[in-house]
Amino acid sequence: METGFKRFDYRTEADFLADLERLAPEIPYCRDYSHCSEALELPGLAIPNRLAVHPMEGADGAADGSPDELAFRRYRRFAAGGAGLLWFEAAAVVPEGRANPRQLWIHAGNADAFRRLREEALKSLPADRKRPATVLQLTHSGRQSRPDAAGPSPIIACPNPILDRQPGRIVGDDELERLRDSFVAGAVLAADAGFDAVDIKACHGYLLGELLGARTRPGKYGGDFENRIRLMLEIVDAVKTELGGRIALASRFGAWDSIPWPYGWGVSEGDHRIPDFSEPAELAKRLAARGVLLLDVTCGNPYFNPHVNRPFDHGYYTPPEHPMLGAAKLFAAGRAVQAAVPGAAVVATGLSWFRSFGASVAAGLLRDGWCRLAGFGRQAFAYPGFAGDILSGRGLDPGKCCLACGNCTVIMRDGGSAGCMLRDRDAYLPVYRRGREGKPPVDMSRRAEHL
Repeated sequence: METGFKRFDYRTEADFLADLERLAPEIPYCRDYSHCSEALELPGLAIPNRLAVHPMEGADGAADGSPDELAFRRYRRFAAGGAGLLWFEAAAVVPEGRANPRQLWIHAGNADAFRRLREEALKSLPADRKRPATVLQLTHSGRQSRPDAAGPSPIIACPNPILDRQPGRIVGDDELERLRDSFVAGAVLAADAGFDAVDIKACHGYLLGELLGARTRPGKYGGDFENRIRLMLEIVDAVKTELGGRIALASRFGAWDSIPWPYGWGVSEGDHRIPDFSEPAELAKRLAARGVLLLDVTCGNPYFNPHVNRPFDHGYYTPPEHPMLGAAKLFAAGRAVQAAVPGAAVVATGLSWFRSFGASVAAGLLRDGWCRLAGFGRQAFAYPGFAGDILSGRGLDPGKCCLACGNCTVIMRDGGSAGCMLRDRDAYLPVYRRGREGKPPVDMSRRAEHL
């Protein structure tokens, strides 16, 4: 396995392509950005180009779950950037399911604020750009619930000796049934607020994602495959029953979390570091059959193995593999799901690490059918105009790109509102410095080969 790599320091495209050929020659690369400009039509969704902004949480909501000014600012900047798909970040459907006291939470008392968030973002759209499709992500943070300043309050699908840091409350079947109704209520509010689609989030170790791997949970929501996917499909069916065609359905779901069997999802039984996409692909087929045709496919658990879902050069530990290899696994996950549901649209994940070369990787993935949309997350924090520059044919400016430094995550872990402290210094460098006050510097010397 490739380790001991240097910081991303490719000085020329030739240097980069030499490493691409050496490490991950299967990743397609294309200098023709026209593949990113093509429109995409799905039932209930008109997406004017193939570039997307991933749902990236900012932890900048108010106490009642409404978006605060920094959230409005972020989405105005995202919309002005020209991406064809704006995937708005996770909004909890119940207060106890918030991941932090400033996570968004949608309810009847603040639905108008979500309407204003979407409308104000779209007012920032350049005059020469068609309106992007908008998705609101709905979530329950489960094991990562921390709804107030009192600290973590985990709500878990089942005990997990790998992830358990403190006792968590096991959610009962009756509570899951009530939660199904809360997701439906959130979807109704999202439709009323004007969003084009609603995302039933099932990834990154949050509650619906954890249920997908809950082999040790008894009852109708755990054990075999049919039980583990039951709640997600029940939520989708209930939303369709309530809303009909008023809103399109989407899901950001994990295809491989790299957590050891029997607790992991999309993992090989003999080695959790080897993906097995058979169950995720089957879930995608079940979702597509129900009309869920927009799938943002991700991997990993940011609280356990963040290098899996966000390949990085430096962070809280030295990754056990070269980030390019990690990105290749993310692309492979999307490719496997896209092949399973060719009529759906998979959004590729993992492009931000490639910096300016991400434009050509995105174009290659689209050209070769690995996905139908190319998504950028951290890149959007650092470089909200990324899409416009790709669509213009200029490509990405290295001086504006995300550096995969992980400091947007550091800000959140320190209790601040997330953004890019390097490229958006006036807004976020003071937030970063306040959060780091009195804390030791991040130590990259720790290795994590067991991950």
